[in-house]
Amino acid sequence: MASVYKSLSKTNGHEKEGPANGVKKNKQRVLILSSRGITYRHRHLLNDIASLLPHSRKDAKLDTKSKLYQLNELAELYNCNNVFFFEARKGKDLYLWMSKAPNGPTVKMHMQNLHTMEELHFTGNCLKGSRPILSFDASFDKEPHLRVIKELFLHIFGVPKGARKAKPFIDHVMGFTLADGKIWIRNYQINETEPSKAATSDPAKAAPKEKGKGGKGRETEVSLVEIGPRFVLTPIVIQEGSFGGPIIYENKEFVSPNQVRSEIRLKKAGRYNARAEQGIERLAKKGELGLRTSGGGKMKRDELDTAELFA
Repeated sequence: MASVYKSLSKTNGHEKEGPANGVKKNKQRVLILSSRGITYRHRHLLNDIASLLPHSRKDAKLDTKSKLYQLNELAELYNCNNVFFFEARKGKDLYLWMSKAPNGPTVKMHMQNLHTMEELHFTGNCLKGSRPILSFDASFDKEPHLRVIKELFLHIFGVPKGARKAKPFIDHVMGFTLADGKIWIRNYQINETEPSKAATSDPAKAAPKEKGKGGKGRETEVSLVEIGPRFVLTPIVIQEGSFGGPIIYENKEFVSPNQVRSEIRLKKAGRYNARAEQGIERLAKKGELGLRTSGGGKMKRDELDTAELFA
């Protein structure tokens, strides 16, 4: 795990261009695509993420779900060194593959609690093609596998300066928070507003003025307004290679959604079996007491039965 992290962070995604001035340029390109079988919500989420990454290249759906190593050839074909792949299963479950092509590593995560921009109707907004500020929880530096995931997030979501479709503005923040073994991803707009006149009318509450031309500068209030999309990721495995190779990390606490649905079905079946057994026991007790059966027929009554004594 340590060797994988060192190989990722050795250059931090920077490659030497080779110009005369010797300036290092961050060359990151992301290939975004999905498998067949995704729902409309998954497709809208993919489009939202693609709009936030101006250095990405969106491709058609991949026909296979077993031969994922073909994604390395696609990445080489489109001159991309990162792969962002959505894998849909049974039209319900969505898995996210993030890979550093062609040498790896690869992270597979389960995506849930996803909400697109159209669903949320947040008031925030950002310029298309702008660069984000990536904010990571301090917990990402505590575990080796979390450091690898953080480095992949930096390479994929960090828009390089001078990208072909990127604009030289930074107007939104992407937050990555770790809680309950899951990664919570949120996107916020950086909102700058001047102090209101009501707040500055009182000299005691007035913000200190900046020294500028004419002395009219004021401190601006910076706040964050959520834009969307939002989703939660659960790490499953980390492979050393790109869509292959030995598994260097496995989440033992992860429970497959298929297993969860199977346990729910078994629980419902158990409740039905218990009710059926109770019905059989109830009929048996009625037979022992000589009571009327559900079919309407009469059984032999005892001479001391209340119905016989007070008929």
